[in-house]
Amino acid sequence: MDNDGKEKESGAAIYEFYKSIIEQDLCSIVICNLKHEIIYMNPAGAKKYAKWGGNELVGRSIMDCHNEDSREKMRQIVEWFSEALDHNIVYISYNEKQNRDVYMVALRSGGKLIGYYEKHEFRNRETMKLYDLW
Repeated sequence: MDNDGKEKESGAAIYEFYKSIIEQDLCSIVICNLKHEIIYMNPAGAKKYAKWGGNELVGRSIMDCHNEDSREKMRQIVEWFSEALDHNIVYISYNEKQNRDVYMVALRSGGKLIGYYEKHEFRNRETMKLYDLW
């Protein structure tokens, strides 16, 4: 119970909320540990990277999916993330064909860097109907 007498969510329940947020995201999210191993890929990511193995990429090094120039940039970004608590996001590319921005974002626990993720954001205007429930 918290100070107001309300029941707090358990750690497992909070984990399920966060996991659900990531799994429902329409943009691909690929999460890596500090060894550059892919530890999670949301369904959108698995679909986007299906021709390269999709979910079978989990457990493999993300470095295997990039050329040497990109691998070096990724190493530099992780080093930059580790230098300061406010070093948390880097814009890494723009895909003109898909009108999409790509970022690397630091993941921290108690301020300690524990990994990073690749976040995609599309610039296209949404085509879904507003409040299309029926």
